Amino acid sequence: MVFLNPAVLFGLIAASIPVLIHLFNLRKLKKIEFSTLAFLKELQKNKIRKIKLKQLLLLALRVLIVLFLIMAFARPTLEGVAIGGTTSAAKTTAVFILDDTYSMSVVDGKGSYFNQAKGTIHELLRQLQEGDEAALVLTSDIGKEEIVPTSNLKEFAKTIDNVQISYTTGTIHGALIKAGDILSRSKNFNKEIYLLSDFQTGNLGKENTYSDLSRILNNKIKLYTFDYSGKEVYNIGIDDLKLNTQIFEKNKPVNFSITVTNYSKRTGQNIVVSLFLNGERSAQQSVTLNEGESKVINMDAVPKQTGFVDAMAEIEDDEIMQDNKRYINLYIPKEVPVIIFSDNPNDNEFIQLALNASNESSALNIMSKNLNQISSYNLSEYNTVILITSSTLPNPERIKSYVQGGGGLLLFPGSTPNLQSFQQSVQSLNLPSPQAFAGKINDATNPKSFENVEYNHPIFQNLFLKEDKKKIESPDIYAHYKITTLGKGQSIIDLMDGSSFLSEYKMGKGNIFLFNTSPVLSWSNFPLKSIFVPLITKSVFYVASKDRNQNTYIAGDNADINVASAGAGQIKIIKPDKSEEFIKRENSNSDYIPYKNTNIAGNYHILGGDKIIEEISVNPDPAESKTTYITANEFKDYLKKINFKGRYIPVNKDDNPAKIVLQSRYGSELWRYFAVIALLLALVEMTIARNTKKELSSV
Repeated sequence: MVFLNPAVLFGLIAASIPVLIHLFNLRKLKKIEFSTLAFLKELQKNKIRKIKLKQLLLLALRVLIVLFLIMAFARPTLEGVAIGGTTSAAKTTAVFILDDTYSMSVVDGKGSYFNQAKGTIHELLRQLQEGDEAALVLTSDIGKEEIVPTSNLKEFAKTIDNVQISYTTGTIHGALIKAGDILSRSKNFNKEIYLLSDFQTGNLGKENTYSDLSRILNNKIKLYTFDYSGKEVYNIGIDDLKLNTQIFEKNKPVNFSITVTNYSKRTGQNIVVSLFLNGERSAQQSVTLNEGESKVINMDAVPKQTGFVDAMAEIEDDEIMQDNKRYINLYIPKEVPVIIFSDNPNDNEFIQLALNASNESSALNIMSKNLNQISSYNLSEYNTVILITSSTLPNPERIKSYVQGGGGLLLFPGSTPNLQSFQQSVQSLNLPSPQAFAGKINDATNPKSFENVEYNHPIFQNLFLKEDKKKIESPDIYAHYKITTLGKGQSIIDLMDGSSFLSEYKMGKGNIFLFNTSPVLSWSNFPLKSIFVPLITKSVFYVASKDRNQNTYIAGDNADINVASAGAGQIKIIKPDKSEEFIKRENSNSDYIPYKNTNIAGNYHILGGDKIIEEISVNPDPAESKTTYITANEFKDYLKKINFKGRYIPVNKDDNPAKIVLQSRYGSELWRYFAVIALLLALVEMTIARNTKKELSSV
């Protein structure tokens, strides 16, 4: 027997009151003085004994009345015993943990695992009664807003009906923490957790995240588990879709890598993998995968328009369809705004000539300004900034912020050599400082030439007519700064003395190209070489392009969306299901806004006004594609690791869940019986007390 209101038991101290009164009455009797013994002799000895016995009986009855009344208020309850009319009194808070991840979409002879789980919840809800509470925890939304149990079971049943399979993944461990928090705030005696899942491998969570949950999952908790797995599932999934091309141009091929995995125990024959651009099939291949095998497929597709392009890889339908598609996006600028800042207007002459002479010049919008005007321009309006300076950079923090936000920067030394100033400029951007100035201006007696060229770098793609015969005619470098990457970046072209002629550095979401020689004829004949125009142009397009792989997220992740070009006002987000969401841009000084509603797989279009300013791609977690499941013993081991103190009750697929729950639930309250007993005892006490009083008066 247990008590639903044990605090009232402190009132049992009141049972001592009748005893104290009895003792005080005995003391008063002892103090009565008799003038003669004649009266005592007249009393019958047996009558005195009866009166004393009745007084002791009255004392016992009064103590019992107090005891039974206090225990009635403490609500005594029997476990697992059903007594007619008492089972509804013990209130219940039931937390249902529903695994809504897409591995639950598997269909067996009874329907999908997910619909079976929803049916079980409805069956269990019918066992709850008025005053009971229910709460729903979805494995996909743990960590979000606080969940409050409801006693409106009809509305709760409608909520269950409306739940759909989610692309967002989650863990059982996180869901149990959420359920434990809910029950820790409940005042009801019955505290129950119903875990309905397929118990997919990895779904428990990472072991290094386990913690001691004995405080919230204590001995008052009952945990029921319902395992719906058991079918051998055939599933092929697309694990990854990546862009290998980094310079995107209209009507030029873009290379994609598609990773396909067979999660089944049988061979997947001639699986057709298709690649779509803006909804049109652009490429297709077939692949055969053995059990557990993964393959990477490379495909080329040609975008036929500028702007944002939605890309999707797709395979044929199987038993888990949510992982049969994967998304990414790319951006082909119709126009690339470029601004050149220099402290000597003559230093940018050859740069401008090269950009205007290139085949892509029609896509470039070039502006040239003096370096001291850099603070007057909004750099985020330009895809590429070119700096040619002999002096110290003004406002370097502003330039770093531009690059970190995804901007591209080309940095050249100015025509006037000044080692200290150029060192300060480079250091202010957190780049490796030049070690020395080498060579002489306008002196071609001992020039340096190219030693090593990283031909696999994207700026050399599609640059040569014959890809197997890549060779660059090296310019003569008369003067240069000795620069080494020091592990902070990548050297693309090295000179004979070991210094880096051209090096690349990543900063946030942007790139910096650092040249060690000025683009003027007094430092080298580089501007006159055939490589100059394509190298400068490709460099501009490369740093202007953004790594679209960074704009892909796993469903449920928080996304940072670049809204620098949106201006003030609302941001509109069009989701893959065509629904719309509006976000007010509260801080106009920030180029990014956080976005957390990434619960649908596909491409999200972000609009500022009527213009699409950005896209993000959301994909399902490949971990949900696995078709292996944990055993009952593995789950028991997990409960030991989290120090679960409650009662664990596994329910098999063929069991009657309602019957098992009713057999194990606390439900028979005895307070009515205790109250009735106390009332009967009070009636007996009144009758005996009246008779005893008459006898005492007669004596």
